[in-house]
Amino acid sequence: MSKTQQDIEHLARKLVKLAQKDKLSLCTAESCTGGGIGAAITGVPGASQVFMGGIIAYANSVKTSHLHVPDQMIERYGAVSEPVACAMAEGANNALGTDIAVSVTGIAGPNGGTADKPVGHVWIALAHKGRPTLAHCFNFQDLGRENIRLDATKQALKIVCQAFEA
Repeated sequence: MSKTQQDIEHLARKLVKLAQKDKLSLCTAESCTGGGIGAAITGVPGASQVFMGGIIAYANSVKTSHLHVPDQMIERYGAVSEPVACAMAEGANNALGTDIAVSVTGIAGPNGGTADKPVGHVWIALAHKGRPTLAHCFNFQDLGRENIRLDATKQALKIVCQAFEA
């Protein structure tokens, strides 16, 4: 198991404990991570007390139909953008009736990158009911598709943990 995978497991355990302590429910909206965040969380015993589920919105049509991301937003900013990441997180919270949602949308490669949005370009958003939705942009080094997906998963878990500690 790689150091990143170990970090993911540690962060998932920490997140479940924090959510249990604060009695808050969680969900995910994942594109490029393809369910990796949800898999990490559900790997933790007791996660069912706080994790309601996730929506893997790999296709734009799923982003619009299940997360209610406006088509016009995707057309204007692209699927890998701050507004879309925020809308995904908010849409997941609404769809699953949770307190906190994390979303990830990015370009894992090996293709699909541009000069403005290279392979490894990822947006992660956190929607916490009653607070402003925040998004963070990352440009993970292109060390291969799987490493980008793992790095995005790790950062998403880290962002949610930090929200509990703030």
